[in-house]
Amino acid sequence: MDLPVTAPPDPGRPAPPRTAAARRPDPAAAGALRGVRYVLPLRWSQDAGLAELAAYLEQVVQWLPVTVVDGSAPERRAAHRRAFPAAVEHVVPDPWPGRNGKVAGVMTGVRRAREERIVLADDDVRHTRASLERTAALLEEAEVVRPQNYYLELPWQARWDTGRTLLARALGGDHPGTLGVRRSALLGAGGYDGDVLFENLELIRTVRAAGGRERVALDVLVGRVPPDVSHFRGQRVRQAYDDLAQPARLLAELSLLPVLCWAVRRPVRLAAGAGTVCALAEAGRRRAGGQAVYPATSAAWAPLWVLERSVCVWAAVLARCRGGVPYAGARLRAAGHSTARLRRRLRARAGPAGPEHESPGTGSPG
Repeated sequence: MDLPVTAPPDPGRPAPPRTAAARRPDPAAAGALRGVRYVLPLRWSQDAGLAELAAYLEQVVQWLPVTVVDGSAPERRAAHRRAFPAAVEHVVPDPWPGRNGKVAGVMTGVRRAREERIVLADDDVRHTRASLERTAALLEEAEVVRPQNYYLELPWQARWDTGRTLLARALGGDHPGTLGVRRSALLGAGGYDGDVLFENLELIRTVRAAGGRERVALDVLVGRVPPDVSHFRGQRVRQAYDDLAQPARLLAELSLLPVLCWAVRRPVRLAAGAGTVCALAEAGRRRAGGQAVYPATSAAWAPLWVLERSVCVWAAVLARCRGGVPYAGARLRAAGHSTARLRRRLRARAGPAGPEHESPGTGSPG
């Protein structure tokens, strides 16, 4: 097993406040969360939600150890260190191949951890102790666990995106902003590619390519803070670009616009199509206890999301033809790689040292 990697010194990071009480998990109360670590990759350009995130981490750090891997600018990183609980391990990302900085943050946290079970979470994810315990328990029977997200508040943009979530649940499961992963499985695969846009899917497929098992936990429902309107609008084409990593879904979504153009001449066709979409979304809402967190009106928003995606998916294809989609100051061409391609890459890279000691290649994306 790899030893924890020491992060490079950060001149912009002050020492933790000496007067703050470091609230660490109580070993006697840890229970199901013993041997689990929470890893949060962070890269902020503005700190509007800092106080709320710090308050959330103050709660989480009482349940299990927390590592925040902070790729923000030095002055913001220093502010984050002052705001976060003293018990939070706050480090900078180690170098990792690729232009998707989140992958570097994830791999830094995973490599530093001594715990075998890791809960990865975006900065807008809000686990409860129950959802953490359930995710940790499922990691005893699978190498990667995929919970499901719902929005804690429901402004219009959250309702709009909930329509997408429900359709995804009906068709097998949504890809959330949080995953559970076994450290040995991810490191044994050599980590995952940092040059893809759909990095959560890439992580899951990499673990599966290395022989790991995936558990889609439809009943593990984890809250999420909704994006503001500006951020939501900026995500539309980028989220559609993710479908380039899922060819069957991409083809289905590319067919939506021609079908809508055909149906628009007959309102009855549009009504029938909208009704079918709503029925499918409602099935997703009712799966695995989803009606407890998704309001009864959620399915009615699904046709609006389908209309949006019918246009944005073509914009995503155009972006691919132009060299990729902009992301955090970079341009990413690959949305992700197939499990078969990752399996071939792992076989090709395996050598006397084994894949655990190498990082994934960053060759031409597929």
